[in-house]
Amino acid sequence: MPFMKGAAPIRRTIQYLEAGKIVFKDRIKIVSIHYNTLGENHRGTREFVFWHLPQIQFKNPDVQVLTLKNMTPTPFIRCFMNNGKDVLIDVDNRDKDRIHDHVLEVLGKPKETLQMEAMAKEKKDNMANFGYMCEKHCMCEIFGQVPCPAVVPLPKSWRGKYKNEES
Repeated sequence: MPFMKGAAPIRRTIQYLEAGKIVFKDRIKIVSIHYNTLGENHRGTREFVFWHLPQIQFKNPDVQVLTLKNMTPTPFIRCFMNNGKDVLIDVDNRDKDRIHDHVLEVLGKPKETLQMEAMAKEKKDNMANFGYMCEKHCMCEIFGQVPCPAVVPLPKSWRGKYKNEES
């Protein structure tokens, strides 16, 4: 499997990406992470980018995520909101877990909101749903659709075996 090559290939599995906890609030549009590739005070930010950035990008497809390397003396995270304001988070000398927890607390949606969104997403009272464990068992039971061929035969022009015989 080609995706299982490289450093820590577990990061490219769907189970790992779905396990991410950081789901940004709706008003966050751009997140930029500034750090250096060398230096002890940048180690936590480098590890945060290595381990948590794929999960963040997977969970937040509408948020643009930038990583800017070797452009700053101290590491920081800058978030731009949709109203034009921005938030700066200092991550100097922090390990990846402390950075993760702080970003989750400051920029992430609360657990209650995520649970409510998940329940709304799972709602199955849509009239267009049909099949097993739905209100309607067959498409023919929905108003305005063609009746079941078992009850009312279809016109011969709609059936494949008659259409194929004509040509």
